[in-house]
Amino acid sequence: MKRLTSLSLAVALASLGGAALAADTPVIGLITKTETNPFFVKMKEGAQAEAKKLGAKLMTASGRKDGDTAAQITAIENMVTAGARTILITSSGDAIIPAVKKAQAKGVQVIALDSPFDGADALFATDNYKAGILIGQYAKAALGAKPAKIAMLDLFPGHPVGAQRHNGFMTGFGLKAHDAKSNELSSTPETVCAGDTDGNQAKGQTAMENCLQKNPDINVVYTINEPAAAGAYNALKKAGKEKGVIIVSVDGGCAGVADVGKGVIAATSQQYPLKMAAMGVAAGVEYARTGKRVSGYVDTGVTLIAKTPVPGVPSQDVKTGTELCWGKK
Repeated sequence: MKRLTSLSLAVALASLGGAALAADTPVIGLITKTETNPFFVKMKEGAQAEAKKLGAKLMTASGRKDGDTAAQITAIENMVTAGARTILITSSGDAIIPAVKKAQAKGVQVIALDSPFDGADALFATDNYKAGILIGQYAKAALGAKPAKIAMLDLFPGHPVGAQRHNGFMTGFGLKAHDAKSNELSSTPETVCAGDTDGNQAKGQTAMENCLQKNPDINVVYTINEPAAAGAYNALKKAGKEKGVIIVSVDGGCAGVADVGKGVIAATSQQYPLKMAAMGVAAGVEYARTGKRVSGYVDTGVTLIAKTPVPGVPSQDVKTGTELCWGKK
């Protein structure tokens, strides 16, 4: 194995306490973008539980931050060397693709979780376009007849998940937008401001502050995730404009669902990282034991969570969202 120098990796080796694995024990790798984001913490929990249930050995690794493809590439190489038959990856970027192809050439099945990338054998993920549509429909219904002045607080340009949520929201709101296959961010006259947040609360606040300077009459805020939504709310509150502005988001973490209950976020589309990882591990064990590869896209579900339901847009309440959320309650 390569020596892991400054990379922030949490790699569980393919043996415990020096004890050798049984020859028929499937080895599954899980590589996430970070190890601290509650979404990926819950994903790891789901993978660990499923691996234990099915008698598999799980190796895990993560980067220091979103976009740390160098860490993911090193983890792929280490896991292949350690005998992983399937690797599950939440991709931080297309730079990992050559390493993925090398792994596949050695017979390793590679499954994308949450974030799609070219060349993966399969994708287990939220339908992010649908997640965007749900919050777009909610925001449109909640706004009513008022002219829309929308701030779009995005991830960063070119990321498929960010584009799907953004364009899905616009479609749900009834605006002209690219389809689910496009990585371009749509814009219309109603979207009066846009800013990148990297899914970060502090950057979400800064982006919202900039948008308020550009247009102080914003009445709808789309956010890529709930930390960005919390930042946007802080900016609105600081400016004395938090009342009457509809903030919608995607994730369904416990902190985000709590913010729905507090009225910080009007509605959020909840996704299920534990289910993604558990299904990925099960597919990996199946491949190791039978040689049957999984292929195509598997939808792991999404549910709209709202404190106040609106006519014509199905949703679940905060109690339900809390029961299904991830992260600290």
